[in-house]
Amino acid sequence: MGAVHHNASLPSRRGVLRGGALTLAAIASASLSGCASGSDDAADTGGPVTIELWHGQTDTGRKAIERLVKDFERTHPGIRIDTGGGVLADAMLQKVTAGLAAGSYPDIAYIFGSDLANVARSPQVADLTELVNSGPTPWTDYWAPAREAVTVKGRVKAVPALLDSLAVVCNKKLFRAAGVPLPKEGWTWQEFTDTAKRLTDAKRGTFGTGWPGAGDEDTVWRLWPLLWDLGGDVVTADGREVGFAGAGERALGVVRTLAQDASVYIDPKPGSEQMYQVFNSGRMGMVVTGPWQLPDIADAKIDYHVVPLPSFSGRPVTISGPDTWTVFDNGPARVRAAGTFLTWLTQPEQDVRWDVEAGSLPLSKRTENLPAWREKVAGTEGLAVFTKTLETARVRPNHPGYPQISSALAQAIVAVLLGRSTPADALRDCVDKANTALRVPR
Repeated sequence: MGAVHHNASLPSRRGVLRGGALTLAAIASASLSGCASGSDDAADTGGPVTIELWHGQTDTGRKAIERLVKDFERTHPGIRIDTGGGVLADAMLQKVTAGLAAGSYPDIAYIFGSDLANVARSPQVADLTELVNSGPTPWTDYWAPAREAVTVKGRVKAVPALLDSLAVVCNKKLFRAAGVPLPKEGWTWQEFTDTAKRLTDAKRGTFGTGWPGAGDEDTVWRLWPLLWDLGGDVVTADGREVGFAGAGERALGVVRTLAQDASVYIDPKPGSEQMYQVFNSGRMGMVVTGPWQLPDIADAKIDYHVVPLPSFSGRPVTISGPDTWTVFDNGPARVRAAGTFLTWLTQPEQDVRWDVEAGSLPLSKRTENLPAWREKVAGTEGLAVFTKTLETARVRPNHPGYPQISSALAQAIVAVLLGRSTPADALRDCVDKANTALRVPR
């Protein structure tokens, strides 16, 4: 996708997903500074308000947001948007953290959803609850994952920027060569591991599937759908313990099976680029990924098929890792201007342009129904599968302890992938580390 590629928000996008938390010291420093990064233009001069946007995009995403900004400025002469600052999305957390501590921060920044809970602890983050509830598109018309990803303790602390989901992309040529039928909606994780084994051919250098092994959020977020399907959760309702102690061993058992069968390519580098290169070179049968990867797969001339994630229960479940546009308080005029821009940007007419050009899924059902998106779906194999999965997608909770949970679970997954630990032992260590971190006052 356009973010870091996306994702990050999520893969590269995301390295979907993404960085660590703001430290308590940084939050405290930012809170004490209490100053804005610049003057409130409208209040000082009575002229156009200039807001600073750290968009975090590269390549197609950057070009898309810059085109949208130009169109906005033509129809809103009282607002100017400076897009020249900031850093790429993967480094945004550190940049924003430093800016908050120094009292010099943008009006809008592209923040990964997994980082929002900690960023939102700063009093400089604007509350956008009234903004989204008064927008021309009803807030309830936005997909549930998009709404949930920007809600912290019942308050909307950002606007959804990019929406995705995970599904399985299959190389049809490798399936034919192995004499394996293409999977269908409703398949199981047992069928997934069996299929991966059948697609693996050491002599030809082909793998059944791949898994990020860098021990980062990209390693972790692929496991949450398995844990949710088994009745687990990221944290318990009271937020004091992890919620997957009972489900984790079976979920990690899928990872162990792939490792024992030598049917999984383990990507040792952040961003999953090597894993995707293996798939795009025609040497991997299945890859769990998001819609951001489809353009590269198509460019590689892979004849592909998209199917929803498998499950244990037969109930459809996937994960969405939305990224956010977070607003910071540099005075009332600039907050209002930032709100005006984001309200405009997320309306269907602009959202569909962002989706088509930068690789996001539609933020709302109204966008999904526009002719431009329907045309995009008709011309992109498998894209409709990703959109449909949003109906049952879940998001990671906006909990300040999430980075510590993710770190502990990432270590467990890597240990199992590399055969260094059993699922039971890896889970025990993970739960102990994560629960210890959650007991630290925040």
